[in-house]
Amino acid sequence: MLRFDPFRDVDSFTSAMLGASSGSDRAPRFMPMDLYKVDDHYVLSADLPGIDPGSIDVDVDRGTLTLTAHRSAPENTGVQWITSERFAGTFRRQVSLGDGVDTERISAAYDNGVLSITIPLAERAKPRKIDIAHTEQKSIEHEST
Repeated sequence: MLRFDPFRDVDSFTSAMLGASSGSDRAPRFMPMDLYKVDDHYVLSADLPGIDPGSIDVDVDRGTLTLTAHRSAPENTGVQWITSERFAGTFRRQVSLGDGVDTERISAAYDNGVLSITIPLAERAKPRKIDIAHTEQKSIEHEST
């Protein structure tokens, strides 16, 4: 069974332009992440094991959240590699934020190899109850004659 992959050509073009196969130490393949909503905020969790916390950068610009991190390659002098599967280099992910988030209150924490970013909803985007005003209706009584 053949599967249609619309990104295959883009991946091969990118690999050719970078001069590296996808997933090599010069072009890490991906930064796995989860994104979910809890109450009045979103939580983005990205797996970054072995990353120096000082190399992590979280940036918001024009509605785009950009995560960047760098893992240095291990020293190769005097080492005979048996297998090397851990990617080294710069990892980057971008997430488009909607109009309903409060970019001024985004916060991030890095713990045990996981970067957690809290993205609060803007006040205007939170669900709210609309009060309904009641007006008293005056009854008109007919006078009997």
